[in-house]
Amino acid sequence: MPKLDLDSIERRIGSVYPGRLNAAMDGRSSLRLGDAGGLSQFGVNLVRLEPGAMSSLRHYHMEQDEFVMVTEGALVLIDDQGEHPMVPGDCATFPAGDPNGHQFVNRTDAPATFLVVGTRTPTETAYYSDMDMMVKQDASGFAFTRKDGSPLTADQIGDDNE
Repeated sequence: MPKLDLDSIERRIGSVYPGRLNAAMDGRSSLRLGDAGGLSQFGVNLVRLEPGAMSSLRHYHMEQDEFVMVTEGALVLIDDQGEHPMVPGDCATFPAGDPNGHQFVNRTDAPATFLVVGTRTPTETAYYSDMDMMVKQDASGFAFTRKDGSPLTADQIGDDNE
């Protein structure tokens, strides 16, 4: 089954962020193309950002490389060096362990999409550049804490019922 039927792949909405941080991902959706095709060594996702949406909170990975290519629309890459306009065909790379926090934002009135290819590792740690948060991922899922490992506070994530 080499050719994927994109219409048959479940579109994932939002993010795995805790509490009100998930609401910051309104307008973000993705298709897990690598999973749909049975890939096990690297992930491939097609991410769609509606006008005004962002891909993630600014973050960087300790164990996983990321490659991004804009496929439709116009986006702004925000990283530690500033803001970089990106259009179809533009690419960006984020090597594992490089503490360059990054995110993509759609500041236009039209949807935009980008392809993300990344390493799959049994565990991962990522840090968030603009807030005191890290996430550790393993076979049991995601665990969000402060960077020192202590629990996130209600001020940081709010309440799921807010």
